[in-house]
Amino acid sequence: RSSARPRPRTCAMFGQPAGGGLFGGGGLGQPQIRDPNTNQSAVVPGPPDDSISALAWSPTANILAAAAWDKSVRIWEVTPGGIQPKLAYQHESAVLCCNFSKDGQRVVSGGCDNKVKMKILQTQQEQQIGQHDAPVKEVFVVDEMNMVISGSWDRTLRFWNGQQPTPVATLQLPERVYTMDVKYPLLVVGTADRHICVYNLQQIQQNPQPYKTGQSALKMQTRCVSCFPDKTGYAVGSIEGRCSIAYIEDSSKNFAFKCHRTNEEIFAVNTIDFHPTMGTFATGGGDGTFVFWDKENRQRLKQFNSCNYPVVAGKFNAPGDLYAYAVSYDWSKGHEGNHPSLPKGIMIHRVQEAEVKPKLGSNQRTRR
Repeated sequence: RSSARPRPRTCAMFGQPAGGGLFGGGGLGQPQIRDPNTNQSAVVPGPPDDSISALAWSPTANILAAAAWDKSVRIWEVTPGGIQPKLAYQHESAVLCCNFSKDGQRVVSGGCDNKVKMKILQTQQEQQIGQHDAPVKEVFVVDEMNMVISGSWDRTLRFWNGQQPTPVATLQLPERVYTMDVKYPLLVVGTADRHICVYNLQQIQQNPQPYKTGQSALKMQTRCVSCFPDKTGYAVGSIEGRCSIAYIEDSSKNFAFKCHRTNEEIFAVNTIDFHPTMGTFATGGGDGTFVFWDKENRQRLKQFNSCNYPVVAGKFNAPGDLYAYAVSYDWSKGHEGNHPSLPKGIMIHRVQEAEVKPKLGSNQRTRR
């Protein structure tokens, strides 16, 4: 199965011939560069200089953070009047993850320098609060526990309180952490070799064992996981262009469906995120599209135009009226497929209620 990128459509960009203009390209030895903003979204200014690895919204305001391979975490403020860069800070190597605290005052991040960092936005004070033995792939602030939880390629989950350099607790995992999501008290971790570990954080001090363990219902490598807003289950995306819906208690409701595929090629599902109030969700894939879905009625709600390059991250803001998505190289072809002129863009789509509201009675069902 190929994970190759589709050949982008030839299209004029801002009145210029395809291959010229905003993102350069078209010269000898350079790929022709297409405009990734094919959905007329708002473009975030000052994007990272390398592939974007994660996006996160503040829970209390329209503040957006992005972690990237250029060693940066960048933060913008999104207002009706525009999008303004707010601040940025650096790791010593590629940054793989970032998230906000519940009050929106702190950003945590982790990356290939094996460090967990925290930035306080108001004072711009920065501190290293944790350390792993390998790159940090995921990090979350869990305010209900006064903890930061990080997951790493060193096959551990570590709990940090910010007061001491050593973890308060360390949980061993079956394999390297590839993806993780927290909606307290639910914590779901997806690791290499398709392992899924489900934890109840309310019980973890008494019993550090996972509430449930198993393997993904999908046949190939796990790429992303996202908890349902009602915490009854989670969605899993894999590199095989397939998404699995899994319920924690009632597995009879589980199902899987194909997505981010063309007739010729199969692409990774790079990102899944649930709408905060509608219970519907968005996926983004290596085929360059992002799609809104309804799991209750098993149907596709809206497929957006291809961005011509992989959608590598996507997140709804807290009210659910904005969807931020990142377009950049997703490393599916290794370093040979990377090129300095490839776009690295972050866009913000203004969500219409009809795009995310479940449509009862529709027969446009997803295929298993």
